[in-house]
Amino acid sequence: MSEIKKRLSSIIESPNHDTTDKLQKICHLLDQEIPYFNWTGFYFKNGDKEELILGPYVGAATDHTVIPFGKGICGQVAVSNQTFVVPDVHEQDNYLSCSIDTKAEIVVPIIKNGENIGQIDIDSHTLNPFTQEDREMLEWLCGEVAGIL
Repeated sequence: MSEIKKRLSSIIESPNHDTTDKLQKICHLLDQEIPYFNWTGFYFKNGDKEELILGPYVGAATDHTVIPFGKGICGQVAVSNQTFVVPDVHEQDNYLSCSIDTKAEIVVPIIKNGENIGQIDIDSHTLNPFTQEDREMLEWLCGEVAGIL
């Protein structure tokens, strides 16, 4: 995993790209390097509104471009400020289905100055694929991303 972290760091630290480009490149890298990451994207808090708006992502188009706080896994993380790993989305009552192929999801908040400003959302077509290593890497990544937002 450390090789991926090095490559993510070089994207984040690149002086040649704006933040949106960096976020898009992060999504591409994760999508290409981790076979069970089948949809990778960022959602961000929409100003003072209690909702998230879709940012850069890689994967199938989604209807969920705006997600109210509390709704679905992303909306729950916007309220809890805690990483949420869902081994099987069909076991979750409060789940927003993006794709019939999605079987698992992990959402990690991006906290800046104590405030939840967004999150990375990853869907997988594999049941229970996310490891502790994935979680730690994504939590590290969100900490790094907070620094450029």
